[in-house]
Amino acid sequence: MTVATRTEHDLIGEREVPLDAYWGIHTLRALENFPITGIPIGVSPFLVEALAAVKEAAATTNHQLGLLDDERFAAIRQACEEIRSGELHDEFVVDVMQGGAGTSTNMNANEVIANRALELLGHKKGDYHHVHPNEHVNLSQSTNDVYPTAIKIAIILATHSLLSAMEILQASFMRKAEEFRDVLKMGRTQLQDAVPMTLGQEFATYGVMLGEDHSRLSEAVMMLHEINLGATAIGTQLNAPVGYVPIACEHLAKLTGLPLVSAVDLIEATQDCGAFVQLSGVLKRVAVKLSKICNDLRLLSSGPRAGLNEINLPAVQAGSSIMPGKVNPVIPEVVNQVAFQVIGNDVTVSMAAEGGQLQLNAFEPVICYSLSAGIYRLREAILVLATRCVDGITANRELLRSEVENSIGLVTALNPFIGYAAATEVAKEALATGRGVAELVLEKGLLPPEELAAILRPETLANLAPPQA
Repeated sequence: MTVATRTEHDLIGEREVPLDAYWGIHTLRALENFPITGIPIGVSPFLVEALAAVKEAAATTNHQLGLLDDERFAAIRQACEEIRSGELHDEFVVDVMQGGAGTSTNMNANEVIANRALELLGHKKGDYHHVHPNEHVNLSQSTNDVYPTAIKIAIILATHSLLSAMEILQASFMRKAEEFRDVLKMGRTQLQDAVPMTLGQEFATYGVMLGEDHSRLSEAVMMLHEINLGATAIGTQLNAPVGYVPIACEHLAKLTGLPLVSAVDLIEATQDCGAFVQLSGVLKRVAVKLSKICNDLRLLSSGPRAGLNEINLPAVQAGSSIMPGKVNPVIPEVVNQVAFQVIGNDVTVSMAAEGGQLQLNAFEPVICYSLSAGIYRLREAILVLATRCVDGITANRELLRSEVENSIGLVTALNPFIGYAAATEVAKEALATGRGVAELVLEKGLLPPEELAAILRPETLANLAPPQA
């Protein structure tokens, strides 16, 4: 079937563009040049909406400064508002991985907005002498200030959604901490018996870890609120009118609801990717600690007969195509894998930031892709971990209690009451015979039963605070 087309031209020559497409010749060339991941930028709503917000703020500023007439401004603004509301995202088709420092992404946005504005004004798509992608939509701008600003906004919004997910998982762990408050168990160091604690303390630790990372991530994302909109090509504001920078920043802040500020030095801000590196490092921290938590959950639930078997993870699917009855810890496993990818992405971001040269970093597309992918996948993995795993965890209480009573590590808690020498002898005999420490202490008359029972209370062994009234 023959597809109807329109003819567009650029500095290289003429090409036929699908008649109904809102994108144009620059986007077409990018589609041909960068068939890399198969992932279009349109799959990231935060990025597309951020681009539209930048273009609307720029158009509003140009109109306010007398550079853009009422008719064109109204059409461009409406096109941007439609995109920000979720329309035309499927027209943002260039690959997330691209050369050109984001120029293809910027031009994809310019062309979609221009052609929608033309349509609103009653003109045909591609009739650019009425509304031009470069002369009107990109007026007073460069890819080098539009793209970094847009990806910062997109990553800020994505990070806010990740922070919300972290709060949900933290709450899940803290609910389990309260549920398991009095469940006595053995703590371990280097996989060896250490001293008693409660399962509640173990789960509360995971909640505290997530809370700390939430704070660090909240701090890191604030660095992205400094933008270089109005810097144009290299930060010297060439082709931007006097007064454009503060006005454009103010309009963009209002549109996004974010406390955006203009960089003090626009030349520095145009080439520096330090804020992305900082955020990536904190995302790696989140991933590392989240993976450690999942390692613990897999270890604590190992068995059920030949492992630790201290907790039970929810059975969400059959675990084997050959072993009947086997159930695997698939939720922690998938979270581990997401964490591994985020950790690897941090290397990519670091290398891309380091690879920038002189007044511009050409590798911001891979920085944007790496950070966005990591944030989105961490968010989804965290929500799955909370709802499909942590919320349904149960404890094998009697097994945990018996392990404490039979553990050699219990003598550490008894040492202040029976003395180091007696505790050592009890430990040696318990290890040699397989008998429980508590049993031997009673047999040897080292403590009366009521005193031993008091010592073995969870509140005593685990140094618990008294329950809240």
